[in-house]
Amino acid sequence: MQKMNVYADNAATTRVSREALDAAMPYFTEDFGNAASSHSKGMSAAKAVLDARAKTVAALGAKVGEIYFTSGATESDNWAIMSAAALGEKSGKRHIVTTAIEHHAVLNTCKALEKKGFEVTYLPVGSSGIVDTEDIKNALRDDTCLVSIMLANNEVGTLQPVSQAGALCRERGILFHTDAVQAVGQMKINVDELCADMLSLSGHKFHAMKGVGVLYVRSGTELVSFIHGGEQEKGRRAGTHNVPAIVSLGTAIAQMSKDTDKRSSYIKSLSDRLAHGILHKVPGTHLNGDREKRLAGNVNICFDGVEGESLLMMLDMKGICVSSGSACASGSLEPSHVLTAMGLDRAKARGSIRFSLNEENTGEEIEYILSVLPEIIDKLRHI
Repeated sequence: MQKMNVYADNAATTRVSREALDAAMPYFTEDFGNAASSHSKGMSAAKAVLDARAKTVAALGAKVGEIYFTSGATESDNWAIMSAAALGEKSGKRHIVTTAIEHHAVLNTCKALEKKGFEVTYLPVGSSGIVDTEDIKNALRDDTCLVSIMLANNEVGTLQPVSQAGALCRERGILFHTDAVQAVGQMKINVDELCADMLSLSGHKFHAMKGVGVLYVRSGTELVSFIHGGEQEKGRRAGTHNVPAIVSLGTAIAQMSKDTDKRSSYIKSLSDRLAHGILHKVPGTHLNGDREKRLAGNVNICFDGVEGESLLMMLDMKGICVSSGSACASGSLEPSHVLTAMGLDRAKARGSIRFSLNEENTGEEIEYILSVLPEIIDKLRHI
């Protein structure tokens, strides 16, 4: 088969959609005013931010005033956790509950708080990569100020019992935050159904530009200012609005909120075809994570006797872009913390590759991957 260029790393970042780019372009060159300025160009920019906010509100089932624009989900995660910790500290609550498989934006923020005297419970997951609801319930204490559990894992795609966790927190009057970065576009998101007090998103995961994200904060939830300066974002997050990026996010999230079930079904058909093909064509392979409770586009496979980084490079030489784990952990010599938390030994964790598909991938691309992969694995194992 002739060499193809296949992008199968959509969990790391996605292509900016033509619609999102076209919507953003005027705010680079024509309506380039500062959204805080009172003249016509400033007011045009301010209206664009307001429109993007309204689209985001509609996509999440939120209310006006509950959306804060940030530089991305890393900032949103940090803001949510640090704000909850500051509020908890005021009332003597210095305990946080999270899971061992969170994104580093959550884990490293929690570790920073541990150095300030907070106690953090890192809940385990089983081999399926899903946290047990009973473990969440049993971890809650009178001094718990926050529970933070991701909606969908960024490495193995497993869906966590977020609605149940949020409901447990609501019964106890504990703030609940979820990192929903990977879920937009592959599943419907409604903040009320998730029982979320705070929720994080990042635009570049769903065809918006890099450098823009969202923190949803439920009305009535106190929020500590994160960046001090001007009065942007109701005085809680200072800094000149990145209008083109915000416009791209509003456009993209509105697009991705349409026909979600149809899109997810198509993506799942590709993923099932890929996973089935690999498991049957290549011996010594295992699917990481629950087979059913996972994102439609995630296929994380362990290849016995193979180093993941070597496999990644050889696939890249064939024009196939994949990942050996989270892009935010790229360059680390340590195996994936997600896979080791699921019980994989270091060798198996190092031999795992994540294929992450979206609606832009095709059946022809899946067949191309399946045509070149067995030979590459055989060559690496002989080496």
